[in-house]
Amino acid sequence: MTRPTALIAEDEPLLRDELRELLGRLWPQLQVVAEAADGVDALQALEQHRPDVVFLDIEMPGASGLEVARRASGRCHVVFVTAYGHYALRAFDEGAVDYLLKPIDPARLATALARLRQHLRGPAPDLSALLREITEMRSADRRYLRWITVAQGRSLQLITCSDICYLQADNKYTVLVTATGRPLINRTIRQLVAELDPEVFLQIHRGTLVNVNAIASIDRDLRGGMTVRLRQLPDRLPVSATYAHLFRHM
Repeated sequence: MTRPTALIAEDEPLLRDELRELLGRLWPQLQVVAEAADGVDALQALEQHRPDVVFLDIEMPGASGLEVARRASGRCHVVFVTAYGHYALRAFDEGAVDYLLKPIDPARLATALARLRQHLRGPAPDLSALLREITEMRSADRRYLRWITVAQGRSLQLITCSDICYLQADNKYTVLVTATGRPLINRTIRQLVAELDPEVFLQIHRGTLVNVNAIASIDRDLRGGMTVRLRQLPDRLPVSATYAHLFRHM
């Protein structure tokens, strides 16, 4: 009997590795034929390998997971991987697909795989109605990150967004600054601007986002320049002229 094949599409390397290892342990017969770190690679892998199932992160750089799901609709089975519970529950209610919430729980994965084995006996579902609902839901009720995962060796630390003082670009990475640490995360400021609540995280420079709840004061100099002073840290963050209007009436 031909072994079933799978594609893992997940932009966080540690989570991708963790999922592959768990799949190998819980379903040894499943052959992971490709992995993708963004939507564009996922679309290419989908065409090249034509897997039986895709473990698909909804939010990815490049082409989004929903774009990949549209291409996969009717061609292969989809298990959504997401940090957003409301997307996952809607997908689960559809009945034809399953979901995994981040961080991945092995017991939950085992349940999803048991359902997936049953689904593989039938044709891949048409996801068009489900994807329309998710797209409408995202537009009407945008949810933002509640936490950010940080790799520490072979473990993951979850840092809640309320604990973040500010984020600062470092080439293709970002320094996540809290009162107790400064880990480096594999996301760009541009990505984070779209993922964090703009009512909480203000962009004060092309490469800096600051948590409004971490601000102690806005200091002005004689030339009209502005600097953000923080409550818990001695760091002073310059406000560029592009974003100075955010504080003009404060």
